[in-house]
Amino acid sequence: MWSPAAGWSSMIRQVDAVVAQHGAGSEGISTGDHDPSGQRADAAFENAHVDVQNEALYIHAPQHGRAECNECGIRSSQDLDHWFGPFWRFGLRWGRRTMNTAAPVTTPVEDLQALLGAEMASVNDLIRERMASRNAPRIPEVTAHLVGAGGKRLRPLLTLAGAHLFGYAGQDHVRLAATVEFIHTATLLHDDVVDESRNRRGRPTANLLWDNKSSVLVGDYLFARAFQLMVETGSIQVLGILSDTAATIAEGEVLQLSAIGNIETTEKTYLEIIRGKTAALFAAATEVGGLVAGASKAEAAALRAYGDCLGMSFQITDDVLDYGGVATRLGKDVGDDFREGKLTLPVIRAIAGGNETERAFWSQAMDGKRADDLTLERAQQVLARTGALESARETANSYAQEARSALEALPDRPLRQILDGLAQFVVARLN
Repeated sequence: MWSPAAGWSSMIRQVDAVVAQHGAGSEGISTGDHDPSGQRADAAFENAHVDVQNEALYIHAPQHGRAECNECGIRSSQDLDHWFGPFWRFGLRWGRRTMNTAAPVTTPVEDLQALLGAEMASVNDLIRERMASRNAPRIPEVTAHLVGAGGKRLRPLLTLAGAHLFGYAGQDHVRLAATVEFIHTATLLHDDVVDESRNRRGRPTANLLWDNKSSVLVGDYLFARAFQLMVETGSIQVLGILSDTAATIAEGEVLQLSAIGNIETTEKTYLEIIRGKTAALFAAATEVGGLVAGASKAEAAALRAYGDCLGMSFQITDDVLDYGGVATRLGKDVGDDFREGKLTLPVIRAIAGGNETERAFWSQAMDGKRADDLTLERAQQVLARTGALESARETANSYAQEARSALEALPDRPLRQILDGLAQFVVARLN
């Protein structure tokens, strides 16, 4: 359970002092390893650390006498604030450490990584192996750029957690976790082309460094690799769930594309969009982990419900933060959804609660042509006046609570408590 803790400002100063004295970070992929000319594809693959266990979700062990630039993976106090800021600012802590020790606060994600470290190492190895290509060196080069940029890695962690809840001792959950991560990475490559994005996880997007064709084709390759892995489990049920999910993700993205700039978009349509493009993979990732471990039909349904609600909460939280977050926390530029004309929950509710002048503003602003910083500032003012951000925040919290409730049907183990904390952690960014 989350609980108040005093002395957070002192801890921030302690961490800043550690960072300043020692530096903290994990090796990343240098810009030189991503030469778009493709001349160093071997270097990109050799340095493609799909470092799931140490991916900047917590404070890395200090490395004496070492200095690294941000492009090479440094974790500065700003990076630490990315994950711990919401907890420090409100005096929150997770679990087993107190604020009186020099050790950093742990998060549910860190706890998952610690518990599932051996399995995640196997997932890491499998991803490195399967993203290779002897005949097309650009494939590992492009993949390494995106995968090496880090990310929360929640989806493969959920697959492993689903299996671990039921004491699974095989290897199929590792294959499925890698499958889930390949599907997710493929969708990111495709999304950045569709959205014409220039920034992903604090780095230039692959389509910007290389080109749209490379991003699309490498994404296709990763989808193919994902299907190879899921077939290797020999489970028709799992294959059906993940193949359906891949189709659902595509449907969600196309539905979102058709809704761009349309201020008549309803909440029902919005929820269908985010359930397709985000929550579907969360749900499937959690469910298939339990299925390969022998979960009952009811238990598998509970896992799926947890993943679905967690994914919905996660996406609504991101959509709220698009109008009031920090770029380093979002992994993209603040206001990107607004500039692209995406009708997210805060905007839909602001339109519904706005006056004629404000509706006219949204109609012009969401056409994707007039969205500059001044327009974004005006949008933020309207969102605040109508209470749309607070309303969307409450909806995100509601889905998080539903995710927690779904866990009650699962075995009462320490891992279940971590998953409960994870649902709270997802929305803590809104605080």
